Amino acid sequence: MTRPDHPPRAVSLMVLGTASHVGKSLLTAAFCRLLAEAGHRVAPFKAQNMALNSFVTLEGGEIGRAQVAQAEASGIEPHVDMNPILLKPMGGVSQVIVEGHPIGVMSAREYYAEKATLWPRVTAAYDRLAERYDRVVLEGAGSPVEINLTEHDLTNLKMAHHADAAVVLVADIERGGVFAQIIGTWELLEPRDRARVVGFIINKFRGDVTLLDSGLAFVRERTGVPVLGVLPYRPDLQIDQEDSLGIDETTTLDGGDLSPGDLDVAVARLPGLSNFTDFWPLSRVPGVRVRYVERAAEFGRPDLFVLPGTKTTVRDLDWLRRVGLADRIIASRAEEDGPRILGICGGFQMLGRSIEDPLGVESDRERVDGLGLLDTATRFAATKARHLVSGQVIGSELPVLGYEIHMGETERRGTTAPWLALTRRHNQATILDGAIDQAGRVSGTYVHGVFDSGPFTEQFVNQLRARRGFAPLATTEWQSHRDFLAARYANLAEFLRAHLDLAPIWSALAGPSARSAD
Repeated sequence: MTRPDHPPRAVSLMVLGTASHVGKSLLTAAFCRLLAEAGHRVAPFKAQNMALNSFVTLEGGEIGRAQVAQAEASGIEPHVDMNPILLKPMGGVSQVIVEGHPIGVMSAREYYAEKATLWPRVTAAYDRLAERYDRVVLEGAGSPVEINLTEHDLTNLKMAHHADAAVVLVADIERGGVFAQIIGTWELLEPRDRARVVGFIINKFRGDVTLLDSGLAFVRERTGVPVLGVLPYRPDLQIDQEDSLGIDETTTLDGGDLSPGDLDVAVARLPGLSNFTDFWPLSRVPGVRVRYVERAAEFGRPDLFVLPGTKTTVRDLDWLRRVGLADRIIASRAEEDGPRILGICGGFQMLGRSIEDPLGVESDRERVDGLGLLDTATRFAATKARHLVSGQVIGSELPVLGYEIHMGETERRGTTAPWLALTRRHNQATILDGAIDQAGRVSGTYVHGVFDSGPFTEQFVNQLRARRGFAPLATTEWQSHRDFLAARYANLAEFLRAHLDLAPIWSALAGPSARSAD
């Protein structure tokens, strides 16, 4: 590969992994925080994300949640340049989002055919970041040595070449065969790519680290590259996840049966479930237990049942009916002591009387019946709404913060009232959002991240507690999700300093790289 005539100013580090979900996103955030604390202006970058957990930036672009968390750990505002391509799976095809805006729905083969035109846009996004920051931490995707995918690579080694990045390779010991992961990946790397690797990291270890000594020595002898350290499993340091492999981190951690005084929150685990990070804040509230359900027999007697966001609303509505959850949800509305029912985004659309799709945005069915629990009707549109919003619950001064990402508009009918009064931050447009029935039992909104707001979550939970005759939750018993995440980010750099030999990384990032002769 020929290096650019005017190479970007930033010096870069790339976090590659031996597989998906080995901890690349977390470690990218941790390295961002480490560099920021060292006084660098640092930004994260991931060329291509495949994720249903997304976020809206200030300029109205859509990117993956992991890059948002990494930007927050860096102390900067998220920007679309940090994740120029986002793929949102839709059951055999994906919506393709480039520089924050959807460009169409494509099969894998169609997307591969577009990569030659997308690559310049990826490198331009990186170069813009590299002009604005002096350090960039890149995240890879899956494994960098998947033989069948190498020719289509935009995210791993091709990006490492463009950025002239030093590389750390992360392996997950929980998966087993950690030394085979490392050595196998190393053996499949080309010599010029091996030259970029400054060290290996073993992640998610539980136990006596000295038991690994012989293996660590073997890796160094076989590759000539050191294992920089062994990171202990630390669930208390997890950040927002980019895909459903991390869904367990958004449920109540201790599991088990409900204790007296606990609230039971059941969330439908839809096949196209998106933005499940919406419910992580609830799982942290004392006395609230969040679980995911996939069939009617798991419904139980929850205090709150949630229909979450989805990228495939019609398909997932069919699934609800097929597994018996639709009938169970409808029946629970008629029960005097039944749950409060909440729909978010696609879940809100499902709660209405109908969903119309005359343009074939999501399927070839022009109209389907909803669950009929709200007197609303949704019509899909070709244009995606993407907005950061703030406002309040109507009839109160309770603040709401969050973001909209949706392809349809929902009309309230009859006496159905809106639930939230919002302002869209980029253009200051004011809207009435969502719907709530007269009894206050069923409500829906397009706002993702609504439980990130401490005051909103406190009152919402206390209303559920009041229905059960429980005393209100004291504000001092917990912290808002935003404060909670800020505390986690603050611990990330120390986590690396405590467990890694950082000298090879500091050496690699000291100045422009002389690693490659590409």
